[in-house]
Amino acid sequence: MPRGPKGEKRPADVIGAAVMVAKIATGEIADEKREKNPHAAALGKLGGAKDGKARAKSLSKAKRKESARLAAKMRWNKGKGSGDVDA
Repeated sequence: MPRGPKGEKRPADVIGAAVMVAKIATGEIADEKREKNPHAAALGKLGGAKDGKARAKSLSKAKRKESARLAAKMRWNKGKGSGDVDA
């Protein structure tokens, strides 16, 4: 049986999926929802030590520029050959 975006079981055919949505909407069956991990949720709210803004503040302008240049080069080379980039 296929799984939805959050791992829930869903019917594979269109009609079966439509029937299931209708049953959930009318309250015949309860929608399956997974509980969130409280530790992961807390970390997401804090932003963590690897926050992009904090990292950008700690880097010099030259390092930020080099990192952006390398990221752009990687995006442009995606799907072309081996993906090796000259740094």
